[in-house]
Amino acid sequence: MRKFFILLGIVGILWSADARAFTKEEEKAIAQVEALNKAFAAVAKRVIPSVVVIETMGKMKRVEIPSPFEEWPFGEFWKKFFEFPKPPPGVRRGLGSGVIVEGGDGKKYILTNNHVVRGADKITVVFYDGREEKAKVRGRDAETDLAVLEMKTQDVEGLPFGDSDKLRVGEIVLAVGNPFREYHTLTMGIVSAKGRSGLRLPEGPTYQNFIQTDAAINPGNSGGPLVNIRGEIVGINTAIQTKPTVGGYMGICFAIPSNMAKDVLEEIVQTGRVVRGFLGVRIGDVDRDMADALGLKEKKGAIVTEVIEGGPSEGKLRKGDVILKVDGKEVEDAAHLQRTIAKYEPDTRVELTIWRDGRRHKVRVKLGERPPREDLVEGKPETFKKLGIEAQALTKDLAERLGYEGEEGVVVTSVEPGSPADEKGIRRGDLIQEVGGKKVRSVREYEAALKNIKPGQAVLFLIRRGEHTFYVALRVPQEEK
Repeated sequence: MRKFFILLGIVGILWSADARAFTKEEEKAIAQVEALNKAFAAVAKRVIPSVVVIETMGKMKRVEIPSPFEEWPFGEFWKKFFEFPKPPPGVRRGLGSGVIVEGGDGKKYILTNNHVVRGADKITVVFYDGREEKAKVRGRDAETDLAVLEMKTQDVEGLPFGDSDKLRVGEIVLAVGNPFREYHTLTMGIVSAKGRSGLRLPEGPTYQNFIQTDAAINPGNSGGPLVNIRGEIVGINTAIQTKPTVGGYMGICFAIPSNMAKDVLEEIVQTGRVVRGFLGVRIGDVDRDMADALGLKEKKGAIVTEVIEGGPSEGKLRKGDVILKVDGKEVEDAAHLQRTIAKYEPDTRVELTIWRDGRRHKVRVKLGERPPREDLVEGKPETFKKLGIEAQALTKDLAERLGYEGEEGVVVTSVEPGSPADEKGIRRGDLIQEVGGKKVRSVREYEAALKNIKPGQAVLFLIRRGEHTFYVALRVPQEEK
């Protein structure tokens, strides 16, 4: 019996040894994975030293504390005798990433997101080897959310640009950044989609043509590179899709295409700013119902919702025109038209193929120069922005979805956290019907109603929410002193 168990043990050992051996096919597969591992390691070795930490410091706005005598009878009288000190402004610190690139003039620069350095009074760059340096902004472009920083250090390697137009859905990409000062991150994913637009981001870019990836991008990774398997920049990491209940990473991340970033970099290095063509119209997308209503076969092109007075297209285009082509090239949607026109130099004459009154027409327009972004915020007065409300016209589709059929007003599309509108409970989807006793039937009427409201003054809003209407008084914040 003892010999039997010894023999059984020997057989078991031999069997398990045989089970642990790999077949030729398995060995071949493992070798392929090992080659892939070596490729990733080689990319990491090349890319990581070219990624920097960007630390920023800036002043925070003073928080105004209302006087306790505000609601008292003769409140202004009592406030003269009991002056409450105003708290000093605080300091806002930020952390982001950047990538070292060649600027085309023989010098190296740092490419990052505009939102990483926006409002910064002091910018410190920390290199991979631990060296630190104060950097300054060479130029910023809020329209694409990109910024270029100048640096004295030049004995560092920059990363080359890849061609983002050739990037394919399904390709492997790596996201590199420094979400914390002490260490960097390198994450792998694939390209999920290209040409993403319509993202609602805080002070987000106008020109959106994002690469979507599931490579993990965390807060602090903004401004870092998205690279391909050859270690070439194919995007600049910018935003993530998130929910407060889920946390930071949900597997949906966005990067600015490298071709767009490279164009912005070259213009900023050469002139310190980005110059774009300007058509002088406000536009919207054409959906299936709109195409049917206008007699179009496809839901392509961009519909003109407003011709800006005194702009390049005044007298050439009309409200309701659908722009189908620019110089013979088809227009996919409003975002595509924006990007197409932006690539032209000011004073360039372009031929537009438009749809008007059921027929195609051709119109030539001499482009102007696109004004600074702050002059193009839909004509919003300062009051409009300070209240913390973004609003749009009540379209037929919105009216049906929100239950406002037959109503007039403007729909709240977003409310800034901490703003007067947020504090008074105004929500996205609310319908603003009156401002200061005046009916508002369009965004223009809404802006006009707010135009003469001064800081410190309160204005009454009539809001409809579902089947109920109510009044809300919003006070415009005082100017910071």
